Amino acid sequence: MSKIHPSAIVDPKAELDSSVEVGPYSIVGPHVRIGAGTVVGPHVVIEGHTTIGQDNRIFQFASLGAAPQDKKWAGEPTRLEVGDRNTIREFVTFNTGTVQDEGVTRLGNDNWISAYVHLAHDCQVGSNTIFSNNAQLAGHVHVGDWAILSGYCGVHQFCKIGAHAFIGMYTSLTQDVPPFVLVSGNPAEAHGVNIEGIKRRGFTREQINAIRAAYKTIYRSGLTLEEAKARLQEDEAAAGDAAADVRAMRAFLDTASRGIVR
Repeated sequence: MSKIHPSAIVDPKAELDSSVEVGPYSIVGPHVRIGAGTVVGPHVVIEGHTTIGQDNRIFQFASLGAAPQDKKWAGEPTRLEVGDRNTIREFVTFNTGTVQDEGVTRLGNDNWISAYVHLAHDCQVGSNTIFSNNAQLAGHVHVGDWAILSGYCGVHQFCKIGAHAFIGMYTSLTQDVPPFVLVSGNPAEAHGVNIEGIKRRGFTREQINAIRAAYKTIYRSGLTLEEAKARLQEDEAAAGDAAADVRAMRAFLDTASRGIVR
């Protein structure tokens, strides 16, 4: 049997691995599945069509799988999917998706989600991200792997944040942020490459130099975005082992739907 506190309310239809722990006064709904090794703290509510993977730690007062905060939602059975080894701190709120998008809100693996973070409906968050206290995502936001969102930053709906990007404290983000770029301010402005972050992740000097050069092409060359993409394609061909990093920056420009912070 799962390690369920007597005061917790777990619907008989919920599917919990036998190693799952559920703390006092927590509530788990009928359409919830929770994988091995996950620990649910006290006073947590997990509802909706929610799947949670293995070895997650969910702290007290979190709310996962509640209905989307979208007036168009009409009770459709949309989903929330949480991967493995995530830390989800106090008062975090994750909503399910809407049929106007993919119908699912996703969080990948190995993420650190601090207190009071909100993932709205249809957000797609990768792996190894860090969300500091009170970072807030509106609906349909995409966040790449290894991105860092500092405290109290707010992200407008439909924005995209590339892998390894860094969003500064109190930033108001209304446009897309390419991979590796550091932005901050209200309105947000680009302030260079997230050098410290990629150094910590073992990027080589060749990679860092190529990323810096690509940043200069986008932000310092005076080129239009179309001209910058053409230049990046040339740079990619000459980038050697760093070609994939330059390609990631160029490819992001093709998918940016709200324009980029520039």
